[in-house]
Amino acid sequence: MTGIALPETAHWPQLGTAGRNVYHVSDAMVDMRRPQIPVKSARLEALPQSVVFDLSRSAFIVIDMQNDFCCPSGWMGSMGVDVSGAAALAAPINAVTAAFRAAGVPVIWLNWGVRPDRLNLSPGTQHPFNPTGAGAGLAGTVTTAPAGHKLLMDGSWGAQIIDDLVQAPGDIHIGKHRISGFWDTPLDSILRNLKVDTLFFAGVNADHCVLGTLMDANFHGYDTVLVEDCTATSSPDFCYQATLHNVRFCFGFTATSALLVEAVDAAPA
Repeated sequence: MTGIALPETAHWPQLGTAGRNVYHVSDAMVDMRRPQIPVKSARLEALPQSVVFDLSRSAFIVIDMQNDFCCPSGWMGSMGVDVSGAAALAAPINAVTAAFRAAGVPVIWLNWGVRPDRLNLSPGTQHPFNPTGAGAGLAGTVTTAPAGHKLLMDGSWGAQIIDDLVQAPGDIHIGKHRISGFWDTPLDSILRNLKVDTLFFAGVNADHCVLGTLMDANFHGYDTVLVEDCTATSSPDFCYQATLHNVRFCFGFTATSALLVEAVDAAPA
């Protein structure tokens, strides 16, 4: 029995996410074979065990590194909360993003950006930001911050990523309006189009949005690694220690930025 001759389709127009999840199409045919992404293995010293992961199927997610959470003149700082721990994350996060970009790993900025009318925000979501009803609340005016600032409203100063973090044109930006970045956002769809399995997490607050998103990632079947010195919280230290324990015990692994950068740099080109 002779084989069926297949056309060379690499030069055909593409539909989808280039290099990751595409069709090649013509007037008469659709080639649904996905690109074969070469494995780029890296070994990372982590807790509770070391891991070997594929850089080609990884992504770095930085959560809520925004003015309202990280700047003294932002929402949390205006209430007297010490935000210096969050601001100090810029250097290690920049080191990791630089290493990942050089290795072709997607960098994803996952940030609060709520609607001005709050129509998709339940009372339970709004309550932590305005527990007595007397405050500004989400999308409300924060008078102690720059003029016209609306608390974590999409496009406002408070929702912007802090200046000390280096962003690149190829980075991916995703807005969220819950503790978890998976609920009612395109995060899962984007990750699946990128053919990503392993997620590395950074940002604030470690015991709130970072942990909530990491847990949901685990529930969705992703491998998860929390980068310890790229995360912080304004909660008491025991909350951060409990977060590390829970991640290591139930939801994945933890590692430091220095060891992660070392693992990425040591991986084959």
